[in-house]
Amino acid sequence: MTVTSVHDPSHREALWELEAAFERGDLITAFGRCTVSYTGRAASELGSGDRLVVLKPDGAALVHTDEGRTPVNWQPPGSEHHAAVREGRLRVRSVRSSPAETLTVRFSDVHQLSTMTVTGGRDLDLHGSEEDLRTRVLERPALVDPGFEPRETERPTSAGPVDVFGVDGAGRPVVVELKRRRVGPDAVGQLDRYVEAVREEYRTGGFDDDRADTDGDDGDVHSDGDDGEGDDGDDDAGSDDDDGDGVRGVLVAPSITDRAAALLADRGFEHVALDPRPEGTDGDGRVSDDAGADDDRRGRNDEE
Repeated sequence: MTVTSVHDPSHREALWELEAAFERGDLITAFGRCTVSYTGRAASELGSGDRLVVLKPDGAALVHTDEGRTPVNWQPPGSEHHAAVREGRLRVRSVRSSPAETLTVRFSDVHQLSTMTVTGGRDLDLHGSEEDLRTRVLERPALVDPGFEPRETERPTSAGPVDVFGVDGAGRPVVVELKRRRVGPDAVGQLDRYVEAVREEYRTGGFDDDRADTDGDDGDVHSDGDDGEGDDGDDDAGSDDDDGDGVRGVLVAPSITDRAAALLADRGFEHVALDPRPEGTDGDGRVSDDAGADDDRRGRNDEE
């Protein structure tokens, strides 16, 4: 188990630690002076006080004082953690989409922040694998984009292998990066390198459209109809995107941090929220945060 602890970090330092921990899927504890608010099926406010906040990788959030065994406020597994610095305070939110509930902790001071990489064999049960995610994308390409057509998996580039490569309904090349859990800026940087590598192939004339008509390395991609209609799309891509500017980048992950979302927007990339497993998703296969959530909210919002 890897443990990282920082004492009396600045709000910005704490934010960086939290975002990195969210991306790794760490268990997080934060102790400091804070206020707590809850909005949802009810509403509550707790004034400033010293409290321990526990954020678990399955989405659960707990707020404890120095008394009793029951948290004074909490969110169930399936919620989503977010962090930001707002109005001179570190804001940590745990958001549940169905029913709509938000737990917000605002730290004026963070005395200790610890992140722990916990191993124990439950991770795949909770999140599924990237192979599961790739299988979902290949079986239902419309989850990525209504006109998306996968052409190749593990497509080699100068920056490394692209998880899934294909074209959209307009014939534009699409680079898809798969992540099985919540990710941050590092994943956007990885996608950026792959997209730039494919763009460079276009610019230098090294892009091989013929390889898009073959199966991927693992034989999962099938190109039915590529000899006819698909070729027209490739011709369009070649004529419109000789400089590579039309290459699209798509990050497929259950969720992303706020910084990652800002970087995606800045680069013109897209995020598709998709869980590796069909379980825990809504009717069209997109992520639904209420899967398996416990509706027993007895005792919440009561200071012990």
